[in-house]
Amino acid sequence: MAKRKKDDEYRTFQDEWTEEFAFVERAGSAVCLICNDKITSLKRSNVKRHFDTRHATFASKYPAGDSRKKACQELLSRVQASQQQLRVWTRQGDYNSASFAGSLAIVRNGKPFTDGEYAKTFMLDVANELFDDLPNKDKIIKRIQDMPLSARTVHDRTIVMANKVEETQVKDINAAPFFSLALDESTDMCDRQFGEVMSLVIRVINFIVARALNDRQFKTLLDEVNNYPGLLLHSNVRWLSRGKVLSRFAACLNEIRTFLEMKGVGHPELADTEWLLKFYYLVDLTEHLNQLNVKMQGIGNTVLSLQQAVFAFENKLELFITDLETGRLLHFEKLSQFKDACTASEPIQNLDLHQLAGCTSSLLQSFKARFGEFREHTRLFKFITHPNECSLNTADLNYIPGVSVRDFEAEVADLKASDMWVNKFKSLNEDLERITRQKAELASKHMWTEMKKLQPEDQLILKTWNALPVTYHTLQRSKDDLV
Repeated sequence: MAKRKKDDEYRTFQDEWTEEFAFVERAGSAVCLICNDKITSLKRSNVKRHFDTRHATFASKYPAGDSRKKACQELLSRVQASQQQLRVWTRQGDYNSASFAGSLAIVRNGKPFTDGEYAKTFMLDVANELFDDLPNKDKIIKRIQDMPLSARTVHDRTIVMANKVEETQVKDINAAPFFSLALDESTDMCDRQFGEVMSLVIRVINFIVARALNDRQFKTLLDEVNNYPGLLLHSNVRWLSRGKVLSRFAACLNEIRTFLEMKGVGHPELADTEWLLKFYYLVDLTEHLNQLNVKMQGIGNTVLSLQQAVFAFENKLELFITDLETGRLLHFEKLSQFKDACTASEPIQNLDLHQLAGCTSSLLQSFKARFGEFREHTRLFKFITHPNECSLNTADLNYIPGVSVRDFEAEVADLKASDMWVNKFKSLNEDLERITRQKAELASKHMWTEMKKLQPEDQLILKTWNALPVTYHTLQRSKDDLV
């Protein structure tokens, strides 16, 4: 009996798991505040295993104790604020609340807006069987039927949520001493021209995909031709959606023209050489920008690796400008194919690639202006991995909130004189170099799953810094603001 009582106790959610492992109880399950995964078996070992294996970086950055307790409380506060915001969005009642929740699930999982109707049908079919023995079954079915979840509704709900998220982010950034890097493909290009290109692409996609009949007919056409998976609706909530939308649109362009002609819809730009020149340039450039975005959003990145990714992309932009000016187009695959097709059909045609080179140059200047201050503090960011080699001045240290310059300088002097700790950081850099080589090798073989299994770089850095004794407490506190 004693064992059974103990088992029952450990199969209920324990409040201390929130501060130890960043979990909360929700509808009888343990829900992770970091990744939102659910654990239905309420056992400490299951919760701990999830935290240790999935969130080792968080555990390293916030060791058990006051530091982790504070970090977990901040996560909980954000979740509660998000739930409160959802209630603000949905003041009209339960139907509206469910509609927002459904729309959020659709865009979070990268599904097309039209999946709202499918989700509603799915819920009705399941509810009809699941609640068959309940006296209020009809009421449940009626509520699902009355829930607005059409493609237009999901689209509108997404816009409302996106605008509110942006508003909240702006407030948070303005209040913060530091902010992470964010990159929007549309901001820095020749906005007017390429904005018109993107606008037409979105209008055409909405005409086809956001209307259920058109969507089915277009997919039938694709099945007859090449079995291509179809178009994607552009969602402002998802960062990389624009590049994916353009790439898919380019692959289906011939079928899109055919379909629009069948429907009697005229968009002569889709056959206009000047428009197509900009379009294919945009397809290739957003692909390059997406690659940069992926690097900057990867798990385990440090501010130094983000800085290096930005500077490397600036070097590539220089290369792209030359590529366009010379007409080689080695780095613009889709644009090169379009140029070759134009030359084959009309050899004397002259395509204005210099205009595209000018837009790329504007993008480069925008990068340099935006990240100019970022470049000025290279030494500060390098200090994360090379504290025994970097010499920081007062201007650098002013970027670390609340740091004591006197204590910082004294502790750096002590560290540089200690062979043990200098060798510790040398070993760290050897490990980082090894991981970089492994990443490059795996990437060359497209072994993305294996790459994810490599130890994140920030884990190694945090582990090294956390090994320092308490006599280096100022350096350790500064590290938390830089890693």
